[in-house]
Amino acid sequence: MDIKNFTDIKSLKSLFFDNKTVRQTILKNTFWLAAAEGVSRLLGLILIIYIARILGATEFGKFTFALSFVSMLAIISEFGLSEITIREFSRDKETEKEYSAILSLKILLSIGALLLILISSFFITPDPVIQKIILLLGVYVLISNFFSIIYAFLRARQRMEYECGAKIFQSLIIVSIVLFILFKFPSIENLSYGYLFTNLIALSFILLFFHFRIHSLNLSWNKAVWQKFFKLSWPLGLAAVFGTIFINVASVMMGCLGQITETGWYNAARRIVGVTIIPATLIFMSFFPVLSKFFKESNEKLQRAWNHYMEIMIILAMPIMVGGLFLAPRIIDFLYGSSFAPSIFAFQILIIMAGINFLYNPYLMILIVFNQQKKYLWINLIAAITNVALNLILIPIFSLYGAAVAAVITYLVILFLGIEFSKRFALISLFDSRLFKILLIGIFSSIIMFVVISQSVVYNLNVILTIIIGILVYFAALFLFYKFLFRINLLRKIYGY
Repeated sequence: MDIKNFTDIKSLKSLFFDNKTVRQTILKNTFWLAAAEGVSRLLGLILIIYIARILGATEFGKFTFALSFVSMLAIISEFGLSEITIREFSRDKETEKEYSAILSLKILLSIGALLLILISSFFITPDPVIQKIILLLGVYVLISNFFSIIYAFLRARQRMEYECGAKIFQSLIIVSIVLFILFKFPSIENLSYGYLFTNLIALSFILLFFHFRIHSLNLSWNKAVWQKFFKLSWPLGLAAVFGTIFINVASVMMGCLGQITETGWYNAARRIVGVTIIPATLIFMSFFPVLSKFFKESNEKLQRAWNHYMEIMIILAMPIMVGGLFLAPRIIDFLYGSSFAPSIFAFQILIIMAGINFLYNPYLMILIVFNQQKKYLWINLIAAITNVALNLILIPIFSLYGAAVAAVITYLVILFLGIEFSKRFALISLFDSRLFKILLIGIFSSIIMFVVISQSVVYNLNVILTIIIGILVYFAALFLFYKFLFRINLLRKIYGY
């Protein structure tokens, strides 16, 4: 190998494994988080598709009903610890010495959540099979939640490449073993056992790796540290509880009302929409440590980073909504088959919710960065109350479509409240003429994308090819519009008009 090739390899390695400049660090973190979320969510979606196809809408409805109920209660084990750990460790590396106490607190919260799940399962359903599934999935979800405190440490150090490896490893184990169970011994009970034991295996390996390569794992029963982190995290913890309620309560309500098949149809649509939100999640995770760092260092850097964040979210929200609305029939039929046709309209409603999710995330993040966790809590409380009230009214009348409409209205409430609170408490500019231009560019590019994919020669292709063509057309149009506006602005500066 000559010196030039060696230098190129070294530079490439440095780009993806070292933290050098702000932009390079954000790029590196986004790349690894994209790889982790993309692969794990894609594998998870493939697994869900096979579960729905093999078990059918009714059995799939039972499984998702139990999983949604468990998720609402298991969130207690999180209680905002991960976000606060990232924020505090990013700002001051000395706080890492408190990590052992945080781990012990996480274990205590998980035990408490498991007891709550066990007791509540006897009241939510009389079906002993679903009660057993709730317990098995409860342990599975609590193990999954435990990963978050490990990833929080890695994100604070901005070592997302390790998180990427851990998530892909976890997903590969789960998908391979659960698919084997699904094909050989198809039942929701066996499926639940598969999820539980594969997660235990993954956790064991990841804890060993973390202990010997990253940071030694110890438990410390330090009440002072617990009090400190509880004081910081309880608003985020309660906000997460309320957020989980409005995400999962529709499935639980439909299950309690005996609409088990409808629950299967609804969750089939919701799972795909969840995949479209992956970019919003990974961009949030990439920017959060950086914004938390700039909060202490420089208001100018904070403003610049937040502007980049908001621009990216606007650019991604537009094609997801337009493309999802138009291609919904093709997507549902391709993934689930004709028996899930009732999922199409629910998907079209929920894809609007996905676009709103992209737009409200920056406003909620800036509240956390500015230590306004209580405002974040109020937003989620109001959203949870709104969602529960709407579901109580709409689900008995419109079933899964009522649940989808309730979700969209709830997300609009979150967006409105996020903007209002951020304007009052964030000491940066939250929307300017540049962002307005980006919004217009996104809208016009989406229109061009729609015109292209609506042509029969493109629409009738394999749906994956249609989506790829739509993405390419959108970003090509986006680039051309952006360059055009850049030149117009340059001419105005030169000639003063």
